[in-house]
Amino acid sequence: MASNALIHPDRLFPADPSVRAVARRLYEAVAGLPIVSPHGHTDPRWYAENEPFPDPARLFVVPDHYIFRMLYSQGIPLEKLGVPRRDGGATEQDGRAIWRLFAANYHLFRGTPTRSWMDHAFATLFGLEERLSAANADAIYDLISDRLKTEEFRPRALFERFNIEVIATTESPLDELKWHGMIRDSGWTGRVVTAYRPDPVVDPDFEGFRGNLERFGELTGEDTFSWTGYLAAHRKRRQFFKSFGATSTDHGHPSASTMDLSFAEAEALFARVAGGNQVSAEDAELFRAQMLTEMAAMSVEDGLVMQIHPGSVRNHNGGILKRHGRDMGADIPSRTDYVHALKPLLDRFGNAPGLTIVLFTLDETSYSRELAPLAGHYPVLRLGPAWWFFDSPEGMKRYRELTTETAGFYNTVGFNDDTRAFPSIPARHDVARRVDCAYLAELVTSHRIEEEEAHELAHDLAYSLAKKAYKL
Repeated sequence: MASNALIHPDRLFPADPSVRAVARRLYEAVAGLPIVSPHGHTDPRWYAENEPFPDPARLFVVPDHYIFRMLYSQGIPLEKLGVPRRDGGATEQDGRAIWRLFAANYHLFRGTPTRSWMDHAFATLFGLEERLSAANADAIYDLISDRLKTEEFRPRALFERFNIEVIATTESPLDELKWHGMIRDSGWTGRVVTAYRPDPVVDPDFEGFRGNLERFGELTGEDTFSWTGYLAAHRKRRQFFKSFGATSTDHGHPSASTMDLSFAEAEALFARVAGGNQVSAEDAELFRAQMLTEMAAMSVEDGLVMQIHPGSVRNHNGGILKRHGRDMGADIPSRTDYVHALKPLLDRFGNAPGLTIVLFTLDETSYSRELAPLAGHYPVLRLGPAWWFFDSPEGMKRYRELTTETAGFYNTVGFNDDTRAFPSIPARHDVARRVDCAYLAELVTSHRIEEEEAHELAHDLAYSLAKKAYKL
């Protein structure tokens, strides 16, 4: 554990010397394990074209809502940060100007996980030992820019340097997977797979839903305005995604509601939501609920692991949605019911052999009350890690504390990074490994498990559980 002015070798370890010593030993054994990243949001085009990243701003700032939402919260317009507008309107194009603005406001990230990730990337990738600030912004920009022009900093080289064994991107059913095709045809051995995210053709509230259904039919040759044709289109696209390595689906619904309607009821519901008239809020929620159960049925058939992450009021800021589009950091957690909401799906598939459903949450209060007891009983359920707003040292620790006593470790799936910015992937995994080792060290020193067991657990949490759960 080499020392660096930006990243202390004992960061995130317990202050008690005896517990810290155990955490160090556990971490040293897993720090170099390969990265398995089954829930990513990086751009497959990076790996397909393998072009140099344009500049530091477009590597770190422009694609990453973890960064620009903090700056926006302090009154900095997204246009000044280079975030594209939907109407093609003017935004800052000078990477150096964007970087200077970011550097001048780097203090806003004090104490946040984003600061940890950024300092880790600056130190380990670029050898920086001085914290980013307005005073050194240009010098650091020039240093990073020079490095990005070298072969060692192209996407595929970084992929290998990061020791990534496999990474999943996330695509819509309407995506033709062009970039994944280029990766496959290139002969490069890096493993980049896709994941099936059907929200644009499952959520009646999704912008352009009816047009999406039309495109869905064009891609599949199915009548996607009939219930049977619509379901057949999903099956075809799922198989298409599997041909590009997909092992999972991904469902970002507003709630965890599920339903198990009869064929006739589901057919009538689909006719209402696809008919072109204004869809009621009740029908939209009922259709999303039915489609989670339909997706589970298809996963029983084709083996894709199902991921459900509800409880987000997405695109809460209507002005930002209008100007810049979806997923601009304005997704806000809301209370989520899992016990009653998942009951229809679990009544039908909760005991199905071979089915795996990974549950995520933005509602941290549900960990011990609902999620851990559910995963601690139903064979099909696994818990995703502290995710998104809780993709943080404190959130990760609370996740372990609130779930382990009921669900144990082996009803969880290790760590999934939710990154958009490529350089933060190893930083996020490093944070997760440190936090888990710190938690395990506390179990060892309080004599709840032996250190030998903790070493096995540390390996499983860092590597094996994600690989097994996602069939990677």
